Amino acid sequence: MTDTATTTLEIPGYREGTWVIDPAHSEVGFSIRHLMISKVKGKFETFQATFVTPANPLEASVEAHAEVASISTGDPNRDGHLRTGDFFEAETHPTIDFVSTGVRVEKGEFLVDGDLTIKGITKPVTFEFDFGGFGADAYGNYKAGASAKAVVKREEFGLTWNAALETGGMLLGDDVTITLEFQAALQA
Repeated sequence: MTDTATTTLEIPGYREGTWVIDPAHSEVGFSIRHLMISKVKGKFETFQATFVTPANPLEASVEAHAEVASISTGDPNRDGHLRTGDFFEAETHPTIDFVSTGVRVEKGEFLVDGDLTIKGITKPVTFEFDFGGFGADAYGNYKAGASAKAVVKREEFGLTWNAALETGGMLLGDDVTITLEFQAALQA
């Protein structure tokens, strides 16, 4: 059941306005099962996002973009492979894009629905948000902080490269967990 009674009074520190992500205090990460025994993590070094918060938080919106060429997993060879046609095709599809389509509250959790585009393929995705709160930084900038997570099937976005293991199974899992840690500054 969706809670439509949420107001600004229920979110201490909530303010209307446009917020821009602070990349120095934010991260766009991901993880995927590797060799069926562990996970490999990575992140995008270059990204931007804008949030718009009207009087009703359930009418908020977000637009975000990550530059594929900035992918970093700690292994330059793997990063180079991820930029090729086997995976993201960075030259043809230079960004991963997310545009929200709605915000809702279910069981006390903020959920942001939207369209995620990877390799020119757009699919609906829901991010679970955990708000850290609001506050001013040392320079007087008013900021919001949050964490968010979504799980997507990479093959649905055309990321189909894989290799069979001699022991059975596949080198890479299909589920990719996208994680966001961010601070955003309210614009004047």
